[in-house]
Amino acid sequence: MSEGATRDDSDRARRLLLVDDDPALLRSLENLLTPQGFEVNTANGGRAAIERLRETHYDLLLLDLGMPDLGGREVLRFMQTHDRVVPTVVISGNASADDVAGAIRDGADDYLKKPYQPEELIATVRNVLHRKDLEAANRNMRRRLEQSERLHRLIVNNSPDIVFVLDSAGHFRFVNARAHELLGYARQDLLGRSVLDLVGAEDRDKAAYFFNQAGHGGTHLRSVELVLKPKEGGDWAQRYFEVAVCPTPVEGGDTENLIYGTARDVTERKESEAFINFQAYHDLLTRLPNRALFRDRVEVAIAHAERYQSRLAVIFIDLNRFKVINDSLGHTLGDRLLQAVAQRLQGCIRESDTLCRFGGDEFTLLLPGIADSQAAVQVGEKLVESLQTPFYLGGDQELHVGASLGIAVYPEGGDSLEALIRHADIAMYREKSTGKNGVCLFEPEMEGATPNRLELEQDLRRALERDEFCVLYQPQVSGEDGRLLGVEALVRWSHPKRGELGPTEFIPLAEETRLIVELDRLTLRQAIRGLNKVNGQCPDLRLSVNLSPALFEGDGFVDELLEFLHSEGFPAERLEIEITESLLLNDAEDTIAKLNRLSAAGVRIAVDDFGTGYSSLSYLQKFPLHTLKIDRSFVRAVCNDGEACIVNAIVSMARGLQMDIVAEGVETTAERDYLRRLGCPVLQGFLFGRPAPLEHVLTSCATPARSDRLPYDA
Repeated sequence: MSEGATRDDSDRARRLLLVDDDPALLRSLENLLTPQGFEVNTANGGRAAIERLRETHYDLLLLDLGMPDLGGREVLRFMQTHDRVVPTVVISGNASADDVAGAIRDGADDYLKKPYQPEELIATVRNVLHRKDLEAANRNMRRRLEQSERLHRLIVNNSPDIVFVLDSAGHFRFVNARAHELLGYARQDLLGRSVLDLVGAEDRDKAAYFFNQAGHGGTHLRSVELVLKPKEGGDWAQRYFEVAVCPTPVEGGDTENLIYGTARDVTERKESEAFINFQAYHDLLTRLPNRALFRDRVEVAIAHAERYQSRLAVIFIDLNRFKVINDSLGHTLGDRLLQAVAQRLQGCIRESDTLCRFGGDEFTLLLPGIADSQAAVQVGEKLVESLQTPFYLGGDQELHVGASLGIAVYPEGGDSLEALIRHADIAMYREKSTGKNGVCLFEPEMEGATPNRLELEQDLRRALERDEFCVLYQPQVSGEDGRLLGVEALVRWSHPKRGELGPTEFIPLAEETRLIVELDRLTLRQAIRGLNKVNGQCPDLRLSVNLSPALFEGDGFVDELLEFLHSEGFPAERLEIEITESLLLNDAEDTIAKLNRLSAAGVRIAVDDFGTGYSSLSYLQKFPLHTLKIDRSFVRAVCNDGEACIVNAIVSMARGLQMDIVAEGVETTAERDYLRRLGCPVLQGFLFGRPAPLEHVLTSCATPARSDRLPYDA
């Protein structure tokens, strides 16, 4: 093998076709080229060459021009017309200019004159092959560049991002169509315009610094988040973009340094991040801060108050009657009511204050920078007053909800978040125990006297097991002559440590924990057995017992009650059960059926606190009702000019419906006299006796009254 072949191993697989009509020359050429690493085929004449070219691909053709059967130029023309173009070196004894020019014109790549030097032939063959390799590589590179350009153009034009090119001054040299889709700008609107014209006012300074640094600060990628404003007069919205740019440095010459960049729309991501952040620190129903955000703000306020020797207050707000509304009208309406309450409370406070939904129907309020505790009390009273106006949540439904507020003032009421909330909660429950809507300011002596709810719940469960509850009775007398007509059974808790507790101190908790079912069942049984013991003394005395709606939910309640009356021998006609308007609003067929069964058995049905609930009168005809009890708040107003109309209307309506009336909360002779003149048949209140053991009630009301003198006239 020759030295040349060793130096260029890449030529070993090249296939050559030698065409000549001289067999001796063909053998000579074959013997010369084969050792060089070429695969050599021969064709004796032009026709044989064409047949070879039809069958096989060759890398190079060595062609003689002057052949008797078919000349070399005819072979060249055949290759051109039949797409069989092969690099060709013409070897011929004809060396005229016309021959050379004709061969080159017909497609030859080089020309050698016979006789030739072997080295010259080998060098010519290698040069032609190398030149053709370069041309092929160049064509391939151009093709790949064109494909790459088409691909990049496709990517840029269909990119979900805005793709742009800026000149060194920050003006657009190129921008894709995405700018129109996202912001409304056509390409013509932006070319030659400064990129800062698209930036929102709040990010203008940041953007100017960013693009200035990008143009003069090296070649590394830079990114920034910017607000880009849309084109005016369209439906496009202002959006957040993550802008990334990369300068293209120029290594000399006068070519301008350009900045390539993309702007990715991250509006949805920013909105998602904001929503997630909002979820973490806000209540989604009311949109108010939640406990976590409230805690942060109180801790900041405490640090500020400690540093500047100022004061702050935490107010704990618990809604009254919300559970009744929620259970009666459903959670959807309950949620809407909570939203309406939150809006109303928010309208009563300063921007610097923080109102929080603490959970359920409880709210907390932070008042930083107050002058004194009285200022906090005034805010609390304003909140209570704001809730006195009824809520209308669609239709004619009128909803009343009140609130009990407890206030703890820093530093007297606590020097930490936990202490302030705990003490405000204690004060709130102290106010709630009064049964009224109002405000209570925490005092240090309250802490030991007011148990927390968990402790009270545990005591309540033990009390049911240990039979710590007793029943007292309050007389119901005739409005006409003062005779004792009946008694209402009222439960009291004989707490082993705190003494006797009234219903306002434990009934709300019993309802919340569903212990009210067992408590009502116990009260009903004790009251019936108590009247049975004095049956001989007062055989016609009527018993009235207030029952929770939760007791009616049990499937076996009616059967259980009627069976107990039968076993105790207590006439059903002497029992009157008092129910709330909330039970009547839940006019399920099951509730109506239960009340109808009780009424058919002789049990009377009374509506307690009539007029303070939802003022829906349709149930007066739908349900088997016998008695309306006028709430004490209406009775208290009968002596005020212009405020007795509600009682007058209730009495007139009851007469028209042939229903009994019981006026509760009669405490003065003026109230009694008004109700007697109005013709109210039954009266109840402290004027005739406070809740007491049954024997005491019978003794105090035992003497019948003359028609001209009532027993309570004395």
